[in-house]
Amino acid sequence: MKVWVYEQPREVPAADFRDYLDPATTAVISIDMHRGHLEDSPDCPCPAPRARDVVEPINAFHREARTLGVPIVHVKSVLRAGGADDLAGIPAAWRRTFPLHVGPIPNAAAHAIEGSPWTEWVTEVLPQDLRVENKRRLSAFYPTDLDFLLRNQRITTVVFDGGFTDCCVLNSAFDANNLNYRVIVLRDLVRGTDDPLESAALSMVSLHLGLVMDSQDLLAGWKQGFEA
Repeated sequence: MKVWVYEQPREVPAADFRDYLDPATTAVISIDMHRGHLEDSPDCPCPAPRARDVVEPINAFHREARTLGVPIVHVKSVLRAGGADDLAGIPAAWRRTFPLHVGPIPNAAAHAIEGSPWTEWVTEVLPQDLRVENKRRLSAFYPTDLDFLLRNQRITTVVFDGGFTDCCVLNSAFDANNLNYRVIVLRDLVRGTDDPLESAALSMVSLHLGLVMDSQDLLAGWKQGFEA
């Protein structure tokens, strides 16, 4: 089967990674595909414009995964109105550091506020899908109930898509690995701050945290069975 190791495609024996490849014990974790990142507007409070081009590919992958019985878990950032989780308490570090690179973000204070349009999903979310809607910081696992949800479904492998590759996806992959999940990141369905940081994040995953794969290779393996 094909994986990516330090940005290079590599054929590896599927038998070496059997514990990663069973769709019956796998969930897809889709991170932060909401309007607060994806809206094409100057008011977008935390813009991730590079991720807009993966909305429909993510939808297509999720549809295929559902037909195979793989649950989709949509995770998004939501902060209490009034700012107790962030600006009115100890602000998230990115609010102070990310603008050093991109410049001021005019509507950043509105990012992820509960009940605002910025927390509305952009990707398809179906009634049978699972949702985790209280991500307060960078990891999908902190301080959410995602770990409880996955363990209660007897999930042992997590497949990540969404954004940012070098931020929330990478943080979530580290936490998943530390919690002893098998980790797969779909290189064609995540987007980072820019190409260099995206490449660096995927390289780190491939060396230390799990498998980096293309979504169609994973789907084909699920459907046909991974060859030994």
